[in-house]
Amino acid sequence: MLTLRLAALGLEPGARVLDLGCGEGRHVHGLAGLPGVHVVGLDAHAPSLAKAAEGLDQVPHGGGASLLIRGDAFRLPFGDGAFQAVVCSEVLEHLPDVAGALREIDRVLAPGGALAVSVPRAWPERLCWRLAPGVGGYADQPGGHVRIFTEAGLKAALRAQGFAFRARHFAHALHTPYWWLKTAFWSRRDDHPLVRLYHRFLVWDLMSRPRLTRWLEALLDPLMGKSLVLYLDKPAPRAVA
Repeated sequence: MLTLRLAALGLEPGARVLDLGCGEGRHVHGLAGLPGVHVVGLDAHAPSLAKAAEGLDQVPHGGGASLLIRGDAFRLPFGDGAFQAVVCSEVLEHLPDVAGALREIDRVLAPGGALAVSVPRAWPERLCWRLAPGVGGYADQPGGHVRIFTEAGLKAALRAQGFAFRARHFAHALHTPYWWLKTAFWSRRDDHPLVRLYHRFLVWDLMSRPRLTRWLEALLDPLMGKSLVLYLDKPAPRAVA
């Protein structure tokens, strides 16, 4: 289940891509299948990296190298301009210092490189916070969400670092009701019958990908897509006359 549209990165064989906060490797697995693309997945959570490694053994590879490492978003262990693209999906909402992470992304991204960022969309996310508020609620979990991004606010933070906005879309509309159900029945969460039933539907949809639900999600994404996705570029230095 990819949130980002990898084709929007414009990657060519030999390109190096960093998946910052790769988690269990959804986008690492997708990037590894692109012809000749070298992908590095970095995350602070060792169990997630272990699952990402398991998945890498099961997906088709496009001939590029794949590497998974444990690391810190605020101190990336790479040289300046090491990557032609960086992806950062559903990560910034967890971080205490967004500006610090964006500075590191900017440092390791080569001039002319592409950046793809996704975060939870503001209005569905606000409803989750309201449905399960307070101590122990949706936003009060270890490693959980510490902020809600508006589209304007996220664009402003990225532009402040010098990135040039190119395109945006929304994703995963069919997942939005799942999170509303989970937060509405927060004391039981995955144990509630309605949550279990909707989760089974999502798994079926992911595995079967029927045309009807693909059409329905495409129709609903602009209205209630769970994720906001932005594509940006790091401008190349202007040539001196």
